[in-house]
Amino acid sequence: MHIKRTCGVLLHPTSLPGPDGIGSLGSNARLFVDLLVDMGMSIWQILPLTPPAYGNSPYSSYSAFAGNPLLIDCEQLVKEGDLSLDNISAISSGNRVDFAEVSSHKEKLLRWAAHSFFERGDADRTKEFKTFCGATPWLHDYALFMAIKRKFNGAPWNLWPDEIPLGSPELYESLSIELDWEIGVQKYQQWQFFRQWGDLRKYASERGIRIIGDLPFFVAYDSADVWRGRKNFLLDEKGLMEGVAGVPPDYFSENGQLWGNPLYDWDALKQKGYAWWIDRLKQMFSMFDTVRIDHFRGFEAVWRVPAGADTARDGGWIPGPGADFFETIRASLGTLSVIAEDLGIITPEVEKLRDSCSFPGMKILQFAFDSGSDNPYLPHNHTKNSVVYTGSHDNNTTPGWLCELSPEHLDAIREYIGCAQDEVVEGMLRLALMSVADQAIIPFQDLLGLGGGARMNTPGTTENNWEWRFSWKMVPHNLKSEIRKMVKCYGRLASG
Repeated sequence: MHIKRTCGVLLHPTSLPGPDGIGSLGSNARLFVDLLVDMGMSIWQILPLTPPAYGNSPYSSYSAFAGNPLLIDCEQLVKEGDLSLDNISAISSGNRVDFAEVSSHKEKLLRWAAHSFFERGDADRTKEFKTFCGATPWLHDYALFMAIKRKFNGAPWNLWPDEIPLGSPELYESLSIELDWEIGVQKYQQWQFFRQWGDLRKYASERGIRIIGDLPFFVAYDSADVWRGRKNFLLDEKGLMEGVAGVPPDYFSENGQLWGNPLYDWDALKQKGYAWWIDRLKQMFSMFDTVRIDHFRGFEAVWRVPAGADTARDGGWIPGPGADFFETIRASLGTLSVIAEDLGIITPEVEKLRDSCSFPGMKILQFAFDSGSDNPYLPHNHTKNSVVYTGSHDNNTTPGWLCELSPEHLDAIREYIGCAQDEVVEGMLRLALMSVADQAIIPFQDLLGLGGGARMNTPGTTENNWEWRFSWKMVPHNLKSEIRKMVKCYGRLASG
């Protein structure tokens, strides 16, 4: 995949400003697109848009297909008549998302909006809604799953009454009838999410902004995907996991990371022609221009940890589907614009799989200065078919990271860049932009020069993650012109 020299910003929509205590797909998202255009950029990279489950993480979701209702723009619902201004009150949460408050607040608004929509029965909008429902094959399973969860106060599916997790066709039908109203509410939310996302993507595309989406390799155990598709995963006859996913000790954690996701039954998936994955990728590429596949190395091998283990230390590698998977995907979907997240413990076999698909990998500058001049993350070792980042959503911000380093480490970075101590942050931005890598992506926190308090996620922890938001007051008045100069200097200025 050859792409002209481009650059962009990493920012999840939840981090946008707005009155609802969390970012949305509304006017502030369009203002952010305009900012990217003014800075001369052409890419907006985001995190998964699926509804977050455990720990509010976008990488742990109730569905691999559904959209996050918390991102729905309520102002648009007012314009369409499903809400009134009397329903809406702003949440003042500063620069953090209070997920408990936001979830409670927005759930009420979205339920009011759904009730209004169904009561009014507008013919044209009802036809559009029904068309969406009929054209979205995963929708009913997801809506039923969420309706049953609500019926049992949010309990995971394996703790529902015994007959429900088994999901016989007769029970499936009777629950669909019993929970019809709640299922309708869930479907309404998905309809609104996807129509709003479609409008935002169109707005971005018309202004030359490509959107990079993010596909988590694993899915959550407590999800509609596992509940209705247990044969796709390595589960026992009761639907319990004997082994779970994780990663061995690495840069982020001395005990490894115990994710707890179910493992795929690749033999069963292959027998079905990887149909579930093909459906998933089809949807992703209907939403995004490029897709970053998180934990790409899982297609070569995954770290299996015995169920019930306290840490990921005692796991072991088991094989993934390898090249056969991508050959099947290519035969079905053609050539795809993919970024392979190839961080962590990467073997020659993983690199061979990545390169056989011609997928660009990731180069993280914060990893570049802890060894000698042959470190692959140093800019002079980059390759064109790669994407360079100052840091990712799992890293500290660059100013925060610099504050953690020893004086010797800082001196090594300054010597490499050739800058004064108070110019290192700008120097890191310049290193990314001047790299030979075709694409350069910079977390918005780094463009704003924010410290560790603006960090998005700390791997291996469950508190205070995914909460950061910016306000327009944080954006310097000269940011557009200064970044545009840099972008132009290093040959990454967006055409037009």
